Formats: sequence, C-alpha cells, structure tokens
Amino acid sequence: MDHDLPLADELAAVSARMSGLLLSRETVHTALSVVTSLAEEALPGAAAAGVTLLDEHGRRTTAAATDPLVEHLDDLQYELGEGPCLSAWEQRRVFRVDDIASEKRWQRWISAARESVMRAALSAPLVAGGDALGAIKVYGHEPGTFGDRDEYLLTMFAAQAAILMANVRSFDNARKLSDALVDQLRGRDVISMAKGILMAREHVDEGTAFAMLARASRDENKKVRDLAGTLIRSTVRRDR
Repeated sequence: MDHDLPLADELAAVSARMSGLLLSRETVHTALSVVTSLAEEALPGAAAAGVTLLDEHGRRTTAAATDPLVEHLDDLQYELGEGPCLSAWEQRRVFRVDDIASEKRWQRWISAARESVMRAALSAPLVAGGDALGAIKVYGHEPGTFGDRDEYLLTMFAAQAAILMANVRSFDNARKLSDALVDQLRGRDVISMAKGILMAREHVDEGTAFAMLARASRDENKKVRDLAGTLIRSTVRRDR
C-alpha cells in the first residue's frame, strides 16, 4: 500500500478490499488473516498486527496474527488480565503505547513486554451494532511509531473489520440455521415416505401409519426419523 496516498484514499482502498471479501464470503480464518494483513499494510511503521476475539468457550484468543510475537504478547495480556488490547476491548476506545520501555500503565504486562523487540503498540476495539466483538492491534519496532493519524486510521479500519466480522458471523449463523432446516425437512421427507410404505402395506390411513411409527419409536426407544429410515431401507432391499 502506498503510504503517501491521502488518508481518504487509504481508507477507500481498505474499504474496497474489505467489501470484496464480504461479497466473496470467505471463511472466518481467511477473513481474519486478511484483516490482520491489511492492518499491518495500512499503518506506516507497523511491524505486526493481530485480532483478538472470544472463542466458542468464551475465552479471549488471538484469532489471527501476522507474527508469532503478537500471539506471545497477547497471551501475556490474557494471562495477566491487563494490557492495551484488553483495555481497548473493554473500554471501547483506542489505546496507544508510545514507548513500552517507559509506559506506566498495565505494569505487569509492560514488565513482561519489555523483553520483546516491540516498542510501540496501538489497539482499537471491534464494535458492530453495539457489540464489542474484540480488538485489533498493531505493534512497531521503534518508540513513537504511531501518532494521531494512525489512531484515526486504525479506528476507521477497525470499524470496517467489525462489519466484516459481524457479517461473517451472521453468514455462519444463517448457514447453520439453513443446515438445521434442511436436516429437519429431510427428516420430514423420510417420515412421509415411511408412512406411505405402511399405508400401502397395512392398508391404513395416514394418521394410523404415523401412530404405528410413534408406537414403535416408544417401544424401541428410538427416534421416529431413525425408525422411518430403517423401514425405508429394509423395504428397498426387499424389493430388489
């Protein structure tokens, strides 16, 4: 990315790439990998970037990172319960560390982070629809790497990334709902076929056929759908 471009052009370029990702409906892992790469590209002097989210167990985790050192610095925050990334997430605002060597906040994390090669950090919350989804962060090798312009840029970028993540989650939830619906409809089809077999074989009406399946389900302690499937398979084999 050309860092001499006006800020509006930089944001437009990021938005265009993010929009393309939205339209292509990438996987969550791929989406987050792109997010972190774009963040590193978007800010001059950024040496690494990462995204923190909650996993399915409610634990904070580094969902993507451009450098293993990001994961190490994040793990220290999760273990100690403090740090700029967690503060950005919890307080929903940008936190900037100009020089890790002289930083006074988050003393336990800072003490451990001083052993790394990173000297500057910038973290912004991922907020969409009032929900704090996590945080995005960038690190720099030199003190004073990030300034006010970088804060603004990362904030705008975080907004784009939050929208992406919200859409990815919505798509994933919709897909799960769709899969569940398809599974439910398939179950109904199987039961309908089994009822048809019983109606033809036992010369009974639809209600009686379903009652027969339900009674067998109770007696054998099996789901009606499973019994229906067994009946269909046995009938097919017998008719061959």
